[in-house]
Amino acid sequence: MKKVIIIGGGLGGLSAAIRLQSHGFQVTILEKEASLGGKLQRHLGGGYSFDLGPSTITMKTYFEEVFTSCQRRMEDYVTFYPISPLTKNVFADGHTVEFTSHIEQMEAQIAAFSPEDATQYRAFLRESKTFFQLAENHFLNRLLLTWKDKVDLRLMRALLAVKPFTSVHQLLRRYFRHPHTLAMFGRYATYIGSSPYEAPAIFNMMAYLEGEKGIYGIKGGTYRLVEAFETLAKELGVQIHLNEPVQRVLVKNRRIQGVETNQHIYEADQVIAGADALTVYRELIDEKDRPSVSDQKLSHIEPSLSGFVLLLGVPKVYDQLSHHNVFFPDNYEQEFKDIFQKKQLPQDPTLYICNSGFSEPELSGGTGKSNLFVLANAPYVTKTQKWDMLKETYPQLIKAKLKEKGLFGIDQLVEYEAVQTPLDLQQKTGAYHGAIYGMSSNSFKQAFFRINNQSKDIEGLWFVGGTSHPGGGTPMVTKSGQLVAEAIMKQHE
Repeated sequence: MKKVIIIGGGLGGLSAAIRLQSHGFQVTILEKEASLGGKLQRHLGGGYSFDLGPSTITMKTYFEEVFTSCQRRMEDYVTFYPISPLTKNVFADGHTVEFTSHIEQMEAQIAAFSPEDATQYRAFLRESKTFFQLAENHFLNRLLLTWKDKVDLRLMRALLAVKPFTSVHQLLRRYFRHPHTLAMFGRYATYIGSSPYEAPAIFNMMAYLEGEKGIYGIKGGTYRLVEAFETLAKELGVQIHLNEPVQRVLVKNRRIQGVETNQHIYEADQVIAGADALTVYRELIDEKDRPSVSDQKLSHIEPSLSGFVLLLGVPKVYDQLSHHNVFFPDNYEQEFKDIFQKKQLPQDPTLYICNSGFSEPELSGGTGKSNLFVLANAPYVTKTQKWDMLKETYPQLIKAKLKEKGLFGIDQLVEYEAVQTPLDLQQKTGAYHGAIYGMSSNSFKQAFFRINNQSKDIEGLWFVGGTSHPGGGTPMVTKSGQLVAEAIMKQHE
């Protein structure tokens, strides 16, 4: 029986483990933390439940195929439910757009501040749909392991069709003029940890993806998805070791041998790194064993943005909040200059609030309470930032901004409060520079040619997760696990 070791029990690693174990491989997951999930964790405190990490769930079919790949029904393990409105967007002047799949309603809401932009909404959605179809047909459902894969004529045609050298913002400007519309749809670049003023236009596909295919909640919180994958993996026979960090990937004659932890040496025919690929290369593999990915080359990769998270348990319901909420600042572009150029926290940040108690009051400890996951986009970790100090001061700025948005009384009423900085994320998950999505997509190369899922230097070493193809975001990470598992299975046929 072929042995596979998976480093890290995030969604990508779990996805690959399930697929391989169900097809005759012996899979062992080594997780350095006390629980699986990687960046997706559950945080409990004061009777409130919060999901750390991704909370906007799209592309449900990508999760479903993990179960169907081993003849299981997803509904027997986890329950998805549609969220409406999809996202409530609130702008600095008080205008609000509740994102919905109903095109007429969207046009009416946009027309309230820009009748001109409203007339262009349908045309924008058509191009957004085209981008998504091209991405799904040519990029998302295949690995790009060799140069032959990458220069495939159909792929090249699709790549040109998605306007690879046009930014998200530049494409939006072809349809819209008002700052509200530009910010609302430009925000999708942050779904892959990037700036709308730099990331390629293909990420405008998210407007169609969310509007047409919907946003979902998961009964019991999004961490239930991790628990569902874990349950299925154990049923199939996957061995899971918690609190056992991998210290070194073992290589001999450019061939994988296994991995070493402080408890054991595990031999393996294949090793899949579910942990951040950039961290794995730099910290677990000797540079002599990875000539094509040297430390010098790694230093030229721009990490994605990170996030500053404030968890607030408040014995009050805020009627102006839906499940997903975004409060935009006056100057959206300045936020990305602060993050990517100045490497500092924005002083007037966009604030995303997940208020899952809106859909499931039990998550907030019962009726009359709110469990607010508040996220501000943040720079990746550098040596100049003083996160210990910012951990004390920046929450006060966030709470002041929430008060400006009409969420009164939080500072006086809050029963539970916790903070997670980019440095915390780096230390807990091994995220490279605390970046949520590994590398940014702020350039053509980093967006379309990410770290190869199969190591060029070490036979038998693979990568899944946001830093590798097909990219960041919960569905993409899950898909990467399926694609890598399929490639390994094909090699062993």
